[in-house]
Amino acid sequence: MSSDILFHPITLILSGVLLVCVVVIGHLYRKLRKQKVPKYQAPIVKLNLPDPNDVLGFRHSEEEGETNSDTAQAQEAAVLNHETFHKFVPKQFVHHFAKAGKQQLELGQADEDEVAILFCDIRGFTGLSENMTPQELMNFLNSYFLRMSEPVHRNNGFIDKFIGDAIMSLFDHPGGDSSAKARDALQAAIDLRTSINIYNQHRSNSGYPPVNIGIGIHFGPVILGTVGSHVRMDTTVIGDSVNIAYRLETLTPIYQCDIIVSSQLFEAANAKEECAHRLLDWVRVKGKRNPVEIYEILAHLPQEEQDEKLSTAKHIEAGLEARKAQNWNQALQHFLKAQEKSPNDKAIDHHVNQCQFMQRSNIPEDWDGSITPSMVRNPH
Repeated sequence: MSSDILFHPITLILSGVLLVCVVVIGHLYRKLRKQKVPKYQAPIVKLNLPDPNDVLGFRHSEEEGETNSDTAQAQEAAVLNHETFHKFVPKQFVHHFAKAGKQQLELGQADEDEVAILFCDIRGFTGLSENMTPQELMNFLNSYFLRMSEPVHRNNGFIDKFIGDAIMSLFDHPGGDSSAKARDALQAAIDLRTSINIYNQHRSNSGYPPVNIGIGIHFGPVILGTVGSHVRMDTTVIGDSVNIAYRLETLTPIYQCDIIVSSQLFEAANAKEECAHRLLDWVRVKGKRNPVEIYEILAHLPQEEQDEKLSTAKHIEAGLEARKAQNWNQALQHFLKAQEKSPNDKAIDHHVNQCQFMQRSNIPEDWDGSITPSMVRNPH
């Protein structure tokens, strides 16, 4: 009986099918074991730059004999590719990698440099945007960015990112020293204020409300590199210097100033004698241990307003020194003298309120005289 079942046709067919499956599976297994696992390949963007020293120029090839139409079309296509590519990746950013002979951008590339970082932001943007339709908002932002981009590029800078309504720009002045980079950023900030004034004239003629901006600038080391994944890669700039520049811009509405720069920027620029300014405060920005001495740039203001603010400078400096020593009464006397010379100066009003607030607070004995974010935002 058992032998009949063993040699039954169905049993034989099933056994054959099973044997074939075993053979196929064994063959596939051996094949998979022999196959090499592909290594991860970082995303690459080929730059095709014929001359690494000419990244900013992107000259056309002018060799003799290249006069036929096919060559001309190829050159035109190459230029178009460069123009399109650099709408997403700034030419100066590419230069940091091309100057080392690299002809392609790969994920994870990095370069370190000392640059001036400028942040520019629209004040009261949330309230302004609430009264716009989505299309009106996009039209406004593009119109604004168009006008704000030109002063940056004119002064050897490039825009790293548009962050909402904010602009982050870098000034690396290829071939220039630290002074050239810092001076470029200073001049760009002044030109940005000129551009916003002209823009507001056009807005007024069209019946739109004016727009105001705040600018913060710092100078220091940064890391420029490429980050992302195999499906999305982007260029970025990171470092403590970027954070400081951003924090300085956030202080402009608090002190009611147009342009705030760090002492590091001023020292690099070596422009204190030629650029109207006044010492503003001694602050410890968020994420930074060491305090930063900050200055208000006045060079873009009408001469009468410059003179009025400059007349208060020595009183503000004396008041800050007294504040560092926790001599509150003396500090208030200096700030009130400054207030007498410039009654509508919001920065001085802030110092008076700040000093009165700290006088009522429990300040540690080892306090170094700098203002922290919590102090700055709670003067009353």
